[in-house]
Amino acid sequence: MKVGFDNDKYLKIQSEHIRERIAQFDGKLYMELGGKLFDDYHAARVLPGFKPDSKLRMLAQLRDQLEIVIVISADDIEKNKVRADLGITYDEDVLRLRDAFIERQFMVTSVVITHYNGQHTADQFRHRLGRMGIKSYIHYPIDGYPHNVALIASDEGFGKNDYVETTRPLVIITAPGPGSGKMATCLSQLYNEHKRGIRAGYAKFETFPVWSLPLKHPVNIAYEAATADLNDVNMIDPFHLDAYGKIAINYNRDIEIFPVLNALFEGIYGENPYKSPTDMGVNMVGFCICDDDVCCQASRNEIIRRYFDATNKLADGDDNEDEVHKIQMLFNQAKITTDYRRVTVAAYKRRDETGTPSAAIELDDGTIVTSKSTTLLGCCAALLLNVTKHLAGIDHRMKLIPQSMIEPIQKTKIEYLGGKNPRLHTDEVLVTLSVLSEYDDNCRRALEQLPRLRGCQVHTTVMLGEVDRKIFKKLGVDFTCDPVRKK
Repeated sequence: MKVGFDNDKYLKIQSEHIRERIAQFDGKLYMELGGKLFDDYHAARVLPGFKPDSKLRMLAQLRDQLEIVIVISADDIEKNKVRADLGITYDEDVLRLRDAFIERQFMVTSVVITHYNGQHTADQFRHRLGRMGIKSYIHYPIDGYPHNVALIASDEGFGKNDYVETTRPLVIITAPGPGSGKMATCLSQLYNEHKRGIRAGYAKFETFPVWSLPLKHPVNIAYEAATADLNDVNMIDPFHLDAYGKIAINYNRDIEIFPVLNALFEGIYGENPYKSPTDMGVNMVGFCICDDDVCCQASRNEIIRRYFDATNKLADGDDNEDEVHKIQMLFNQAKITTDYRRVTVAAYKRRDETGTPSAAIELDDGTIVTSKSTTLLGCCAALLLNVTKHLAGIDHRMKLIPQSMIEPIQKTKIEYLGGKNPRLHTDEVLVTLSVLSEYDDNCRRALEQLPRLRGCQVHTTVMLGEVDRKIFKKLGVDFTCDPVRKK
């Protein structure tokens, strides 16, 4: 796919900027890490060229200077809160994150359990950590947080929290998800470091919104679409404009909380080293865009993708009408409709021509391949066969999987497994192709094209089942579907 982001430049200047920020304090910086670290696919979609693990690669350049502290809320442990993208609870994700960091040779020193108020499940989790040899600390709720500054910045506020022992200049504070208490953990450490005579610093590392891009830039609008369920709103940072006379973009929650943070910094240090919420950030992404048109096009496609995601959730029974309406409003700001996405138009055209559920895929050279549902294959399974034949130069009329092989599979699905849909799904087609590839050169050649689908765009005119969704994700395909159930 076309590249719009210089990933190598990003790795270089972002790590340099963080080093500069560490040097501004007493060689100690607590950095709150927002967003996803291992799998930032949103950034990869809106900034083509950005690698999903770019932040991790960047931090690897600082590996010898940093250590990682993972934060989890006792309330989230108590509620068995689940990461929607992974389907695992937050406490399990803490262990997953720790293992993933250590596997990449990062130093993970401890886990902080925040919002602790005697929850039994939190005690159990802490005992589990202890049995695994993982050091843990407790941080407590503070009445009136974050507005009761006098109490918060005192020995009865942050002073009651366990002091998290760290040894390296850069301490990364991360968590399984939002609301875990990352910022409060950072500020608590600043207070307790200050009591020990160390003037530690705080920084926030979030990729979006991109402060150096215009407010209505498609990359920033795409961030609003991605957080429509949270009702985040991008804004011009008034504190930055007042202090420097320059426009910088931030979002409503950081801007709203800044007066409180300003008071907290003054309570801890006697002064605030930052004049605006934008000052607290260290994000250099905006300076690494090498083709703005490519990023704008990708971002507009992402807005549409988020719209279809939201309408699919609504069709599944979620109470998210406000999210759908918010993204529809963003369509107006970005001056687009769903027709902007070429595969959407192509899928609708094929559906209207055939009267059956249809699908379309756009390849990296702009070629669009379509498919339809048949009595043998679902439209997604047919799409994989059509596109791999196209890429391998196999005549479209060639049947890679003979009907005589499909029918016994259908019989097993319906008669023996109790299924209702006899059509083959994407996983069944791929397994069958794999078996045939041992004897059929065309099947082997078709399978070899699968890596070329990464980054391609797909749309289907019916809602995808879980199997097809998982296969497309594994193939790296960016897919959308209409909120229409299969019949």
